[in-house]
Amino acid sequence: MLSKKKLFFLCLLFLSLFVAHAQQGESALPLKSVLEDISSKNNIKFNYIDEELIIYKIIPPKETLSLSEKIAYIQSQTGITIKQISENYYSVFNNRKLDKPLCGYLIDTESDLPVENATVSIAGTKVIVFSNEKGYFELPLVSPNTIEISHLNFEKKTINPAELYVTNCPKIKLNPVVQQLEEVIAQRYLTTGISKKNDGSLEIKPSKFGILPGLIEPDVLQTMQQIPGINSVDETVSNINVRGGTHDQNLFLWNGIRMFQTGHFFGLISAFNPSLAQTISVTKNGSSAFFGESVSSLIDISSHTKTIEKTNSSISTNLISAEFYTKIKTSEKANFILSGRRSLTDFFASPTYKNYRNKIFQNTVVTNLNNNQTIDFKSNEKFYFYDFTTQYQQKIGQRSELTADVILIKNFLFVNQFTTDASKNSDLKQQNFGGTVNWKTNWNSHNSTQLQFYGSQYELLSKNEAIESNQILNQKNKVLDLGFQVKNSNHISKTITLNEGYQFDEVGVTNFDEINSPFFSRNIVGVLRSHALIAEGVFETTDKKTFLKAGLRANYYAKFKTYLIEPRLQFNQALSKNLRLEILGERKSQTLSQVIDLQQDFLGIEKRRWTLANDGTIPIQKSHQISLGFTFKKDNWLLTLDNFYKKVTGITTSSQGFQNQFEFVKSSGDYEVLGSEFLIQKNFGRFYTWMSYSYNDNKYLFLSLSPPEFFNNYELKHCISWAGIYEWNSLKLALGCKWHTGKPITTPVSTTVNNNNEIAYNSPNNEKLNDFFQLNFSASKDWKLSDTIGLQTNISVINLLNTKNSINRFYRINANNNTVESVNTYALELTPNINVKLSF
Repeated sequence: MLSKKKLFFLCLLFLSLFVAHAQQGESALPLKSVLEDISSKNNIKFNYIDEELIIYKIIPPKETLSLSEKIAYIQSQTGITIKQISENYYSVFNNRKLDKPLCGYLIDTESDLPVENATVSIAGTKVIVFSNEKGYFELPLVSPNTIEISHLNFEKKTINPAELYVTNCPKIKLNPVVQQLEEVIAQRYLTTGISKKNDGSLEIKPSKFGILPGLIEPDVLQTMQQIPGINSVDETVSNINVRGGTHDQNLFLWNGIRMFQTGHFFGLISAFNPSLAQTISVTKNGSSAFFGESVSSLIDISSHTKTIEKTNSSISTNLISAEFYTKIKTSEKANFILSGRRSLTDFFASPTYKNYRNKIFQNTVVTNLNNNQTIDFKSNEKFYFYDFTTQYQQKIGQRSELTADVILIKNFLFVNQFTTDASKNSDLKQQNFGGTVNWKTNWNSHNSTQLQFYGSQYELLSKNEAIESNQILNQKNKVLDLGFQVKNSNHISKTITLNEGYQFDEVGVTNFDEINSPFFSRNIVGVLRSHALIAEGVFETTDKKTFLKAGLRANYYAKFKTYLIEPRLQFNQALSKNLRLEILGERKSQTLSQVIDLQQDFLGIEKRRWTLANDGTIPIQKSHQISLGFTFKKDNWLLTLDNFYKKVTGITTSSQGFQNQFEFVKSSGDYEVLGSEFLIQKNFGRFYTWMSYSYNDNKYLFLSLSPPEFFNNYELKHCISWAGIYEWNSLKLALGCKWHTGKPITTPVSTTVNNNNEIAYNSPNNEKLNDFFQLNFSASKDWKLSDTIGLQTNISVINLLNTKNSINRFYRINANNNTVESVNTYALELTPNINVKLSF
């Protein structure tokens, strides 16, 4: 039973709630009116300054109260002070103002980050101000009217002026409006600048980028590898494996230009200038029907902007390269963009360069891969890279736009090997040159057309002069890709859009090899033309709860007289306010792939060469993939789960990089992946953290091999990534780690060769390398030098604990003692880097 004392307090609480509820039904009046009413009824006078009281509105005190009780009530409701001067005179003071303007800080409820460029206005007046980069705003005058806060990406909010009339400028939290963010499900995915969209893709905007562990700059392809399901078995950006696929099975586009080269320093650095303002869309499954020629992921990079922006530039440098970027506004409807980057590696050898050099040149001609020669020689090398882009954007009238883009990427390596009696020179050149012209017009509010012409040329050239003989090997791999695409969009209604289009593509590939002694020469040239008809429908409800995109791509290959029909599906449904369901599916194909003829090709560095399908020994690759996923978001928590099944047919042993009993076997087969990907992320204001886990069961099926089924060379069965990131004003810190099980390897039966002087192997991929673990760190700081000049400094450390990670192992015969020895390739050692960027 309740005691009398507890019962009394319960009754008192109930009475208080009742009174409060009763008062809510009454209308609030300006404080000045309330004081005037009390003054007339009690024959007294209040002295006050109008500006100090004008912002207050309160419910008038009950008439049954005494004068002193009314005054006490007013003081409790407003925080002002009312002091009796004489019998009939009272003075009113507003102690809360403290000579401070009406001000505040606008904060994103989810990320706890400042909200910039929000509109703050006083209702009924023409007073409008905007929040700055810190979310701060300040009103120039005092008014009793409500204050309205609005922003395109946040819910509109109104506040009472009294909320700002306090000692300190308060923090005002705004709720994001998801449906106004171009169908964004998660605005911050892993870090600021990465968002997850309704169509299943991930969008990366380097210009808004936060920070990720180990990255000195917002490197596009390094950033990709933070996403669950995207890894690199050899720690390079030129060998990115998405859900168990090979690098060549990914389609890389830059402004619609197909990129056959994606890395500098033969894979350690992205080939795309990080200073260039870009938007990167990454799709692991369910890509649009307008994209073909890939059986794995789509990486669509665009440097185009929707508006003609003002002139701005930047220059930066780190311990590997220096770069520049400039955007020049030539008129109100046109701008011109230039960007470039060049390595500093041929001028000085920084500690960062030395570690990169040791990593990439392991077990190559540069470091003497051939163990059968006993000549004592020395070598030195000269290496540099550069990239350059230019873009012109022109608005034509109110409806049309023309853009033209050019990109050039190049790597150059010169190697000199010498003894006391001889000197030999070898070199390797790699470049990708591309251009595109894009025209788009809006015929009316319901119909638009886009036409694009594009071309891309890739070359890989090498000359290898053997130091132990007079043999010279010249090799060339060349790809020329030309085509155009037309796309028409019809907005049938507010919820339905129909897209249709046509694409023509012509690809030519040349492979040339020549040896002087004994003389051998071959030059293989292939050309393939393809036509594609595309139809796509998009349905999206006005409340953004349901999104459906279904497409069909019909490919025709004239050379093979073959039709391939590729359906695509993207479906996203809100099951509740916090939970969404995602179903993605696709069927895709590709005719162009990379193969390895010999591990020592192209100096053993960039040993893969592009080749065309011939519908025989090299089939057209085809993929089937479906995934089921969920996204949960509440109270700054983000959880995503994706389960998928993927099968790719038509792969060849040459494309999989075997270094065991199948290294020289020519066969075609399939691989099949069953996997899951999980991400959990939590924001704690300025600090946020995330952890991801991915599982892949990835197996080959080659019917002509024995055994026919075994683990995929690119299987990383268990992968875990973690990061903790702290952002405070202009300071950002990130610490994170990567762990995954080792890649499969094939071990020999014994350390001695068999009777045929060959290595006898166990079953293919019977063992795995040791687990991989790496701890990385990054920090950045922004400095505002003036209104137009900013300075950014960055520091990163890859492999902070200097862990020795083996990323590959193969076996060869030691000719000196006729035994089998293992050859290991290791990941980067502890590698620091710094970057300084000046923007103006």
